[in-house]
Amino acid sequence: MKAMKLIKALCVLGLATAGLCMLSACTDTGSNGKGTSGADGLTGGVAATVNGVEIAEDDVTVYIQEYRTSYGMTDEDSWGEYLADSGTTPEAFREDTIGTFIEDELTRQAMAEKGIEVDTAEVDERINAMRVNYESEEAWNQALQGAGWTEEAYREEIGLRLQLMRLIEEVAPAEEPAEEDVLNYIQMYMSMFDGAKRSSHILFESADEKTAQEALDKINAGELDFAEAAKQHSKDGSAENGGDVGWDKLSQFVTAYQEALDELELDQVSGLVTSEYGIHVIKCTDLFTAPEEVTDPNQVPVEYADTIRNMIRGWNQEEAYNEWLEKYREAADIVINPMPAKVPYNLNIDKYIIWDDEGDEDAEDEEAEYEDLMDEEADDGDGAQDAETGEGDTEGDEAQAPPAAS
Repeated sequence: MKAMKLIKALCVLGLATAGLCMLSACTDTGSNGKGTSGADGLTGGVAATVNGVEIAEDDVTVYIQEYRTSYGMTDEDSWGEYLADSGTTPEAFREDTIGTFIEDELTRQAMAEKGIEVDTAEVDERINAMRVNYESEEAWNQALQGAGWTEEAYREEIGLRLQLMRLIEEVAPAEEPAEEDVLNYIQMYMSMFDGAKRSSHILFESADEKTAQEALDKINAGELDFAEAAKQHSKDGSAENGGDVGWDKLSQFVTAYQEALDELELDQVSGLVTSEYGIHVIKCTDLFTAPEEVTDPNQVPVEYADTIRNMIRGWNQEEAYNEWLEKYREAADIVINPMPAKVPYNLNIDKYIIWDDEGDEDAEDEEAEYEDLMDEEADDGDGAQDAETGEGDTEGDEAQAPPAAS
């Protein structure tokens, strides 16, 4: 389907890190993008158009229904209570969801206009970089299946994510942050990095305990250099770097690995550590103790300073991209149609609104605000809505439809 592909793609590239994190699940609506009127309360029809491209009402319905399911709100009462507690309504929730679909479609159209494409070789490179973190093809396929992916779908999502990255780079080029900002954020987060440990590991297959023990014995006897042993034996991508997997405060290691690293002093080597990825031999290669005062980014490990620098660069680029996207949206021809009455997530929310029974002034104000909201939605239902008047505020609203969860 067209809709939601880019949204789901936002979580694709973070599915594996340093060979020590597992694939994460991303949600798919499972709809075909054309609507299936009559099934499971679906109504058919068109929810909105974006420069003439239709967004199927059923795609919106399926997405909302799966959102409800994912949070255990399949019965009417739990759904109604959620909407009421969040200060929204079925109509407003639908509009937020449609807004997400609109952004998806606008992004696709912008990529097409600018001729942004991704070479198959780039996708292959990304796939291979992640596959190498699993000890076998079977383990890789199990990870994909456990996250709800086929490899074909996974490849498609990576391609879309790479396209989106290209678009962002073109319309909102990243700018280097000011060193003053970098220093300010380093100072702000310094306590979080205090006590960080850097480590290297050698990863053996689970069935290769004998080889792992032999290598460990040679390392402990001084007969084999740890980095060389990693290059010879390690089964993951860190081997070419002598097993280096970086700082623990900048990574998310599996529990068994982190617990073993926590016990190591500088330059100390662990025993055999078993995790779902195989057998690790771990060495603590560096230890960072935060200085009392930081006046220069060079006082912290370069990887930490670079992480802060990249974070600020990313925030700035995201802000610039959102500004560009808003202007692109304003120039688009967007029409949002009224909500069909018989969609399965619709209900009368009145009985779920709980007013202060003391009848104080605040309660009266709340009730007046609610009535105003109902009046606005009644007015909106009289005809098609445009993007400026129909989508509603999508920031800071607890009940807005979020991107597919990763």
